[in-house]
Amino acid sequence: MTPAHPRPPRRRFLRHTSGLLLAGAALPALANQPETRSLAFSHTHTGEQLALTYAIDAHYLPDSLAAFNLLLRDHYSGEVGSIDPQLFDLLHQLQLSLGEGGAFEVISGYRCPATNTTLRNTRGGGVARRSLHMDGKAIDIRLPGVPLASLRDAALALQAGGVGYYPKEQFVHLDTGRVRSW
Repeated sequence: MTPAHPRPPRRRFLRHTSGLLLAGAALPALANQPETRSLAFSHTHTGEQLALTYAIDAHYLPDSLAAFNLLLRDHYSGEVGSIDPQLFDLLHQLQLSLGEGGAFEVISGYRCPATNTTLRNTRGGGVARRSLHMDGKAIDIRLPGVPLASLRDAALALQAGGVGYYPKEQFVHLDTGRVRSW
């Protein structure tokens, strides 16, 4: 399966996020407040990058969540899913525990059912039939400057969901499902 990067979603993404980035630049004081949560992503398949504040106190910022949903879309089909905000909180907690604020490199975010089935049938295992990627509750990542095993260990220490370790493929899987590891 060859990754498809449909132009309309990418144009929409760039148009949408450019406004958010400008808005974000006007709020530097907010980014330094402890109740503000921000994340940065670099998608390994699309080359897109995005850094945004996504929540303040208990309030998620809808425009930021929409921008993250678009960035974390199924990079094969272009389909945009709805990512569980708790997944962003898990990633934020992970960064805090590591003391590392760099951009997460994203290997896979949302995955539509058709893509999941294709990957399951062509990858020789490793893709769950009922993957939480299809529910927007899972992400495959790495964090530059942090050894993969350290990233895994920090995620396991949070006891906040599933953690899969894939050293050969160079990523860690995180999800907001029940606490488990493989």
